[in-house]
Amino acid sequence: MRLKASRLLFLAVITSIFAGCGGYKIKPDSTAEDRLAVAKRMFKSKDYQQAQAQFKILTLNYPGARFVDEAQFYLAECHFELKEYIIAADEYKRLVRLYPQSEYLDDAQYKVAMSDFKLSPKSSLDQTHTVSALENFQRFIEDFPNSDLVPDAEKKLLGCRSKLSEKDFSAGELYRKLGDNYAALVYYNSVLEHYYDTKFAHDALYWKGECLYNLKRKDEALQAFNELLAKYPKSKYRVRISDRLKEIDSDLSKVHEADGKAPISKQTKQ
Repeated sequence: MRLKASRLLFLAVITSIFAGCGGYKIKPDSTAEDRLAVAKRMFKSKDYQQAQAQFKILTLNYPGARFVDEAQFYLAECHFELKEYIIAADEYKRLVRLYPQSEYLDDAQYKVAMSDFKLSPKSSLDQTHTVSALENFQRFIEDFPNSDLVPDAEKKLLGCRSKLSEKDFSAGELYRKLGDNYAALVYYNSVLEHYYDTKFAHDALYWKGECLYNLKRKDEALQAFNELLAKYPKSKYRVRISDRLKEIDSDLSKVHEADGKAPISKQTKQ
């Protein structure tokens, strides 16, 4: 009975070597090229865990082979498809570092950024991965301006900027509602300085003007409101701004008259 069990175990081992867990044939004497071909079939069949093991064997055992960069790329791809984004990023970076002449170089650099992009959380949480994704997308666009992936990288980059902009704008809103106009201004200015091309810039500029008005920095508020109307002539705030401009103009005129100076010139009517 023990002999029969040993034979069954032996047959199971032999079967696994020749057929693999998923029916893929990798013989003990298979060449590296044969193993690569089988590993790629595994990957194509979405059998990522088995494929990852085979690509890892290739990268470890054949470091000088002409195809090792391809195996390295697909090893990273397996981790990416398994949603192991931190490991995937490390493997893509390894390809970039070790094989700078690889035909997979641009794809690997793009996927480094995508790995961080996948890890980027909602705007209210820590944005370390979002910042890293933004920097890596920028680097990719600069290094590979002719890549077919550039349009998508630019779209993803804008998405990162929008998320970071939303985080700063939300912080500004929180401080403004708490009555801390000074702190709110810091965050509104951050949106306007760093994320001026996002949808939050419009609102940030309006509320910057309101904070300045509340702080009695009316010359600066006047400048912010006029800048907003120049940039966004159809702004949803235009009626409010028109009323506010009249108040500021009246207030500043009184101040100048009290100081014995000529009244300020009227602002261009909107």
